[in-house]
Amino acid sequence: MARTRSTPEPPPGGVVTSGDATRALAGKFVAFLETGDSPPGLWTADVFCDFTMPQWRLQAQGIEDVVTLRKTGHPAPGRVSRSRFDPTPTGFVLEVEEQWEQDGETWYCRELFRADVSGGAISDLSVYCTGDWDRERVARHARQVRLIRV
Repeated sequence: MARTRSTPEPPPGGVVTSGDATRALAGKFVAFLETGDSPPGLWTADVFCDFTMPQWRLQAQGIEDVVTLRKTGHPAPGRVSRSRFDPTPTGFVLEVEEQWEQDGETWYCRELFRADVSGGAISDLSVYCTGDWDRERVARHARQVRLIRV
């Protein structure tokens, strides 16, 4: 039987962490996305990640498995070219655009991360990804779609 995880309840009348501490943790997380290196204090020991991509879903638990899940999908270092951070009562939401080079190809994706924070570290992470776009898909999109905002 599948285990159901519930969203942690915020403490009565309060936020789990301060805005500055949460923003700093989100900064550490962006550094992880760009380097693949997991800085100390980023994750709780039993961190859980639920990763949704187009037409597939994966999960991992524990620091090593969460880092491996990330490196399996994005083995090369990249860069977060654009991001938006929003604190929540239990952590933060981070929207990013990411680019990286792999096997001579340039890749791009957009991701939304919802992170719950416990004791100053990420304890639960939900990831929603557009899927990885190669150079041709990015070019085709640019030819066929006029975005109102970029």
